[in-house]
Amino acid sequence: MRTPVRLGVDIGGTFTDLVLQWPDGRALFSKVSSTPQAPEQAVLDGISALLAAAGAEPGDVAELVHGTTVGSNTLLQKAGARTGLITTRGFRDVLEIGRVRTPGMFDLSWRKPEPLVPRRWRLEVDERIDTHGTVLRPLDPAEVLAAGARLVAEGVESVAICFLNSFANPDHETLAAQALASAFPQLVLTPSVAVLPTMGEYERTSTAVVNAYVLPALRGYIARLEQALRAMGIDAPLLIGNSNGGLSTAAMAKEKPVFFISSGRAAGAVGAARLGVVGGTGDLIAFDMGGTTASATLVVAGEVSRSHEYEFRDGISTPSRFIKAGGFLMRVPTVDVAEVGAGAGSIAALDAGGLLCVGPVSAGAVPGPVCYGAGGTRPTVTDANVVLGLLPPRLGPTLALDIEASRRAIERDLAEPLGLSVEEAAYGVREVANANMARAIRAVTVERGVDPRDFTLLAFGGSGPVHACDLAARLGMERVMFPPAPGVFTAAGMLAGSLEHHFLRPFAGTLEALDTAALAQATETLGRQARAAFAGDGYDTTSLRYGFALELRFQGQEAALAVPFQPGADAARLRADFLDAYRALYGYVARDRIETVAVRLAASAPVAGAFDFGSARPAEGRTAGAATTRRAYFGSRAGWLDVPVMPRHALAEALAGPLVLESADTTIIVPPGARAWPDNAGNIVATLAPEARA
Repeated sequence: MRTPVRLGVDIGGTFTDLVLQWPDGRALFSKVSSTPQAPEQAVLDGISALLAAAGAEPGDVAELVHGTTVGSNTLLQKAGARTGLITTRGFRDVLEIGRVRTPGMFDLSWRKPEPLVPRRWRLEVDERIDTHGTVLRPLDPAEVLAAGARLVAEGVESVAICFLNSFANPDHETLAAQALASAFPQLVLTPSVAVLPTMGEYERTSTAVVNAYVLPALRGYIARLEQALRAMGIDAPLLIGNSNGGLSTAAMAKEKPVFFISSGRAAGAVGAARLGVVGGTGDLIAFDMGGTTASATLVVAGEVSRSHEYEFRDGISTPSRFIKAGGFLMRVPTVDVAEVGAGAGSIAALDAGGLLCVGPVSAGAVPGPVCYGAGGTRPTVTDANVVLGLLPPRLGPTLALDIEASRRAIERDLAEPLGLSVEEAAYGVREVANANMARAIRAVTVERGVDPRDFTLLAFGGSGPVHACDLAARLGMERVMFPPAPGVFTAAGMLAGSLEHHFLRPFAGTLEALDTAALAQATETLGRQARAAFAGDGYDTTSLRYGFALELRFQGQEAALAVPFQPGADAARLRADFLDAYRALYGYVARDRIETVAVRLAASAPVAGAFDFGSARPAEGRTAGAATTRRAYFGSRAGWLDVPVMPRHALAEALAGPLVLESADTTIIVPPGARAWPDNAGNIVATLAPEARA
């Protein structure tokens, strides 16, 4: 009898990471170049190579978990479907009105992003439901069909339906969707109540529109991947990483892609929290740097910071508290991540004023950095690190880096125009990239009253360990941790995830007049929905975990906080918990009445054979060869130094930097003023001396 295996696959902008896990905890990993034009091709090639290396057959795969950037890339590149919106008369401009805010109060050069639905494709119908769900004006299906015919004639492929107060009575949205599906089967439809059945016209409209915009792309990708996997002989269930760090079925991802925009990267944050608990370090900043972006997440006492709202935009995408109306809003459960367009493949250039800037444009997998020799001509962060001697002359057994080509590109585009040496220009690229990435860390710490110096920086991603110590020094942090196989850590994090379903039910009222019987009925209804959903997925419902939360806010406010509660909780307990959460977030509390908004349920089921960070051990990834020495540049003060270079697994005791530790998936840079050693959980821990910290 053959041994079953589980596969974790995470697509990044530059590399696709793969982890194969055996039941005994051993893990085999691999990185392959992403294929942006056909993302599934890198997945299939990587799986074939990894199965061959493991001596496994396609039929041995018991489960495949997958994180994908298809949704986020579709938004970033504005490459989604031609999308229309059918809404209540008088509300076609909700997307443009938004929250009547700007990202910067005094930024006169700011331009509002164009809505995903052009105004000519935002059509109105004459219907009306009040806040209690009473029909004031019935919906005329003929009017809906006329709007549908007009959109189809315009070449629209996907349609969002969002009627006023449909959260209180979804009948009109349901009727409109049925009429359109019958008359125009080619249309892809997203009724707003299917993704966000709660109050907030802008939030519900924006969430439904994002879902409609990316739905055809993500649905098509998953369908192609499933078909190709079956052709390979893999009939195992396909689970997709969602924005909350959990797993969902492929069927759900094909219907509600708005829940998967942050697929993949959220799993890294959840994995970081679990690894921190295993290693006895509950307070972490999870820092993930890949080829295209870098992100940061706060972990406090082993719990990942989460939100129910997220905004996707260029530059820096920030958590819910810092939404500035500069992008596309989604009110969905998500890990609270701050992300910047700064990665190893980010292109360095001079702006119109002659200043050095790095990103957000990336060389990606195609053509890639100049040193890859694959057609790239513009210098990147990777090229700068190669010139500085911080990266090895070869990446893996097949890719030799063209260091001289990187030097020529940096000299031509940066050093000569700035009047600097090549080394100074390359070091400047690294410093600017570090400054950009520090913004993400400050967004989840300093900007919310948290001192990063009280936390350990857990660095992963293919390039995170190359920059982590410098970032820690910039932020005054003392301790940095590098997990086992950090280059594929996110894929391993998905293998450690649980299957999730999220449910939402409006619950308007005041906390002072809380109807505990109605709250109990709402929780029971959500529980039944959860059990039905998991049963429909073919999972045992007896082991479900239920996480209830009640959305509360002060009277007159728009934003609400989700306060966890156990069934049977009374108003006094909910009030105390809300005030504690509000004070922790904003630093004060008001004396106003407290309103109830909605009841949430996050239901989860453990996955058999989930990756255990406490016992998993790499079956591969050791770098052969003895310790050597390489010249590396650490800035104008330290200059060029002869740096010991050794395989990661060869580090057996505490050593002082400068030091380079190499493995098959990444390189760890321990700069002067730092010491590094292995801990009992397989991590490498580095500490920075006080004089090395800003």
